[in-house]
Amino acid sequence: MSWSLRLLGVGNSQAAATLGSAAAVIEHNRQPLLLIDCGQEALSAYVEQYGAWPEAVFVTHVHMDHVAGLERLFYKAYFTPELRGKVKLYVPVGVLPHLHKRLAEYPQAIAEGGANWWDAFHCIPVTDGFWHHGRHYEVFPVRHHLPDTAFGLRLRGSVVWTGDTRPIPEMLAKFASEGEVVAHDCALHGNPSHSGLDDLQREYPPQLLSRCLLYHYESGDAREALRARGMRVAEAGHVVELKPPSPETAVPT
Repeated sequence: MSWSLRLLGVGNSQAAATLGSAAAVIEHNRQPLLLIDCGQEALSAYVEQYGAWPEAVFVTHVHMDHVAGLERLFYKAYFTPELRGKVKLYVPVGVLPHLHKRLAEYPQAIAEGGANWWDAFHCIPVTDGFWHHGRHYEVFPVRHHLPDTAFGLRLRGSVVWTGDTRPIPEMLAKFASEGEVVAHDCALHGNPSHSGLDDLQREYPPQLLSRCLLYHYESGDAREALRARGMRVAEAGHVVELKPPSPETAVPT
């Protein structure tokens, strides 16, 4: 039984049109289990890849290149009886009020009235983790703008997705301690909200850097420059093979 991470997009907000909005799908036997973030480009890539709409989404934070696709997903789910109220949104509790203000607060979700934005979804607020398809996923805060507004995700023993963040050595010492692939926000040059390569090389030990898979960069030229400096860099459409999750993630039998 194989596990994999499919990169739907790898670009930052300025590069989403060419590199895709940063998002990925955790797969089991090449079947999609969980979509991580849902920008407009990511949702289109998901539907093109799988010929279906996502059944579960984890939301790292609410910048529009990570959640704008939820608007379109709302209409699809609301007007499709077999989907309405069944698309799971796993939302960290710190993110939930911001997501509500971004997408759910407008007074008329549909022109005909009578619908709440949340009617289309099964919202599951999360703190330090959640269960999905018989596996436990861990959730942890990252450093992106204000505290408690952005979060990463771990499937223990298999993969860590940092989401948008500055370096987080103290978090990865705990949440990437079992040889996981670490998909990490990294542009060629950092800024106050995102990591650059110099930041990672300064703050992470070589063993951790060797497991990093960089995404959320600014251009194809930046991708090649990151590779020239010895880093593993993701591209949209790539599928990364993962180790099976730790047995501790499974439902006890």
